Amino acid sequence: MKYKNNYIRHLITCISLLTPVITNAQIDGLTDNTYYSVETNAVFTNGDQAPLWFSSNKHGLSSIEPNSGYLRAGFARSLETDSLLNWRYGYGLDIAVPIKHTSKFIIQQAYGDVQYKNFRITVGAKELPQEMLNNELSSGGMTISNNFRPIPQVRLEMPEFWNLYFTGNWLAIKGHIAYGIYTDNSWQKDFAAENSIYTKNSFFHSKSGFLRVGNEEYFPLSFTFGLQMACQFGGKGYNLTERDDDMTQLNEVDLGNGIKSFWDAFIPGGKDVNDGDYDNVAGNQTGNWYFELNYKAPKWNIKAYAQHFFEDHSQMFVQYGWKDMLWGIEAQLPKNHFVSNVLAEYVYTKDQTGGLYHDENDILPIQISGKDNYYNNHVYGAWQHWGQNIGNPLLLSPIYNTNGQISCLHNRINGLHLGISGEPSEEFNYRLLYSNIRSLGTYDYPTVDPIDQDYFLAELTYKPKKLKGWEGTVGYGYNHGKLLNNSNGFSFSIRKTGKLF
Repeated sequence: MKYKNNYIRHLITCISLLTPVITNAQIDGLTDNTYYSVETNAVFTNGDQAPLWFSSNKHGLSSIEPNSGYLRAGFARSLETDSLLNWRYGYGLDIAVPIKHTSKFIIQQAYGDVQYKNFRITVGAKELPQEMLNNELSSGGMTISNNFRPIPQVRLEMPEFWNLYFTGNWLAIKGHIAYGIYTDNSWQKDFAAENSIYTKNSFFHSKSGFLRVGNEEYFPLSFTFGLQMACQFGGKGYNLTERDDDMTQLNEVDLGNGIKSFWDAFIPGGKDVNDGDYDNVAGNQTGNWYFELNYKAPKWNIKAYAQHFFEDHSQMFVQYGWKDMLWGIEAQLPKNHFVSNVLAEYVYTKDQTGGLYHDENDILPIQISGKDNYYNNHVYGAWQHWGQNIGNPLLLSPIYNTNGQISCLHNRINGLHLGISGEPSEEFNYRLLYSNIRSLGTYDYPTVDPIDQDYFLAELTYKPKKLKGWEGTVGYGYNHGKLLNNSNGFSFSIRKTGKLF
């Protein structure tokens, strides 16, 4: 109960920051085009876990249990309601009562949006789209995906590319900066085995910047590149030990919650409390470079893209070479009744700067920055929220662990991911996902032999014209391989939306 009260207090504090702005607007305008939604979902499968694509990239509102479900209700007003105005306002509240999830009651979203021209501020917990990737078909971004429960935050951004007029619209920029607070205190404490590390009340920070070169009015080809970074920092740490040279246990440690910690998150710096003689940087720092080549024709579009993931600074630049990448290609086809979008991705994370790490000392005065151990951290456990990876779910999330360790045990993988979607009619649409991966475990805990795994999802949605606002979705999915036990089954959901005011 103490945790829930703290969470609600944080939400009320964040949302109240928008009150002076919103109260200056007409109340009638703020309630125009507010929509409600009510949804029920049920999953029935065999095996020990639900198929991966039933549980992943659902903004954390999912369960790995073989049989689960939820009842969800909420309302929202989109900023697009005011699309012709300089000032735009939006808000939303979204709650769920689940069965066999990590919580018995979930505040999935509670947020307010204010936008002036190209600049938007969002306060609260909101389901956010991935940067630059297809949210329906992609396996997920390497740094931030759709795989985790929304983190309450204050986020300032340019959500769409802003053309720089003085370049003749040949250059455009977009980006964001955000600070938030984790809400999974109770899950971490309950999940962690005795004497295993976990944290409480830690903070979240993310930022990104992208530059697009091209002008589609004159030339169909454009190039986009940019940088996305995020980290977990601050709070309290439990059951920590000094790195390498000292196994003294630090039961409850302040990880830094002052202004300097927020600055060290923005520009990576400082040190962790258990770094000992070997300073790193404070917090669990992650990020990726992004590159995209896009060709836009009048009736179709194709783009190729790549993400290079890094942790701390060893792979941020090219001194060690870039072998670990997510490569992708996506095609939007001319309108037809069969296939609308086709996507293929290849993920490779086996290098991680090599398997050797050595700090500089008197015997060997050379630092070798290897053994990056993606998504894992000696203070914060794993790059996760409520057990699900904040990054790509193909690097299996900690929630699947049976040893009580908040860590990613299969981060050295290579894999192929395919996605297809289409709209056979105005009432039906579908999507298909297939992934095949091979895992070597981690450098610290390698697998005896490579482990192969297949994941599959087939999903069909029906929106009947005669029942306005209603839609139903049925899905079939399976896991097959030795990484997760074999399982297959079905998911069902029914949703109703309509105007609230």
